[in-house]
Amino acid sequence: MTSPLPVPVPGRPSPRTRIAYLGCRTTRERQAQGEGLSVLAQDADGGLQPLQLLRGLVNPSYLLLNRAGSRLYAVHGDGHEVSAFAVDGASGRLRPLGTRSTQGRNPVHLALTPDETALVVVNHLGASLAWLPLRDDGALAPLQALWPLDGPIGPHRSEQTQPKPHFIAWTPDGRHLLVPDKGCDRIHVRRWRGDPTCLADAAVEPAALLREGSGPRHLAHLPHGPWTVVLNELDSTLVRFARVPTADGGLRLQPLQCLSTLPDDFMGHSRAAAIAVAADGRRLYTSNRGHDSISVFDVEVTDGGLRRVQVQASGGRTPRAFSLSPCGRWLYALHEDSHGISRLAVDPHDGRLGPAQPVLATGSPTCLVFAPAP
Repeated sequence: MTSPLPVPVPGRPSPRTRIAYLGCRTTRERQAQGEGLSVLAQDADGGLQPLQLLRGLVNPSYLLLNRAGSRLYAVHGDGHEVSAFAVDGASGRLRPLGTRSTQGRNPVHLALTPDETALVVVNHLGASLAWLPLRDDGALAPLQALWPLDGPIGPHRSEQTQPKPHFIAWTPDGRHLLVPDKGCDRIHVRRWRGDPTCLADAAVEPAALLREGSGPRHLAHLPHGPWTVVLNELDSTLVRFARVPTADGGLRLQPLQCLSTLPDDFMGHSRAAAIAVAADGRRLYTSNRGHDSISVFDVEVTDGGLRRVQVQASGGRTPRAFSLSPCGRWLYALHEDSHGISRLAVDPHDGRLGPAQPVLATGSPTCLVFAPAP
């Protein structure tokens, strides 16, 4: 049994700190030991200190800040709800703004529309996108639209029993939504014209298909060109796509490259989990649950080509998520099954990772997001 978070220290953070928000699993069904939604302060040496803990929230498992850092949104994993919080600009502390139903089960990911007037939530089970408008104060209005996602399921007997969308991201131009579906081995593509009704069936683009049994989970865009990288959970691979516009304003994803996130000599059980790109676009990182590591890839900025250069132990069990510090100095690995966060130094020259060091004991962490600079 892990020790709970240290008692939060009241008051305001030092001007030298940056605020971060930590989500976790809390339920017995997940064998979780988390306590709720936490506000943390990152100090100059990469340490994390608790400032606030909101107890009583069920599985606040994935978090999202608006661009200004004034509102935080959290899905409640394994449930059917999403919550909104106001962020105090001086202290970073949270104030609840209410909770709304997503009319689906196990909401796992969320994204704001490009104009930040609505929230789109992915329901993992029931396979749908939930559209919730935002009120002027950032609170959630009732669900306005629900779009089912469907397709032929993959061959994995236990993980691909139905469509299982797991992530949602806008293309950099804000014109399309991309939704990796672990159950159907495809990326759903939806065109966006500024009106939620335009995400109906008429706006569905041809899906991008992946290898059977690959289980696409998350994706990231490379900043130097029209390239999107998809992380496949079940076979622990990366697939790089080119985003190709069509003559009628649509989008086609053209596969260019596939490579493993695991060492060539590893034959054990592992599942890929999270993906992130460094701020300069020259490095890409993924996490491996089972091998319990972070993989580092060099990115060729001229053509987006990827090359795996390091697989570094993450310092705990089951790194479901990780987060790159905005300063670029640290990568934080969140270990869901060993109940702690490790800090790995990022080399400023080549992006390689140093040895993992424990930085915070906390139950079942699943998401860490940093507030924008004050």
